[in-house]
Amino acid sequence: MLKKTKKRRLKKIPTRKPKKKTVPPKHKQWKGIQKGYFTPRHPEKYKGNVKNIVYRSSWERSFMNFLDNNVTVIQWGSEIIAIPYRKPTTGRIHKYYPDFWVKYKNKDGSIIQEVIEVKPEKQTRQPTTVGKTKKTQLYEAITWSINICKWKSAKLFCDKYGMKFRLLTEREIFK
Repeated sequence: MLKKTKKRRLKKIPTRKPKKKTVPPKHKQWKGIQKGYFTPRHPEKYKGNVKNIVYRSSWERSFMNFLDNNVTVIQWGSEIIAIPYRKPTTGRIHKYYPDFWVKYKNKDGSIIQEVIEVKPEKQTRQPTTVGKTKKTQLYEAITWSINICKWKSAKLFCDKYGMKFRLLTEREIFK
């Protein structure tokens, strides 16, 4: 004899709607650090994709405003140069993208190219160990050694291609 089987109803599996691509906000605050996209007033001066100029701090944004509005600046770019360096913690080759490349006319009329990195002054000095946990000391020491390798590679790169390398801190930006 044939058994009568019950018809099983298939459960409908809920499907996710595809996420809409959202445009990130003009700027975003994250742990006291301001990040966002910069829109230049003079896009003809910018080298690279004008719609994708990212700043990772308010200091970088201030410097971008300076570059965009300064008449002596001929051309500038943000994170457009890749400089190879050997990471001291792993010994592997990585790429370092300095914050800015700037081409400007000097006071005497000569054209100068510079590679510029914007950093807090605290990060441009060797870290101290006073009053810090071992974990903080280790983190700062590793970050310092990586930064030194990046900056040495940037200096060699700039010397090879006839450019200058400069670290800018809040003291130089907000004079």
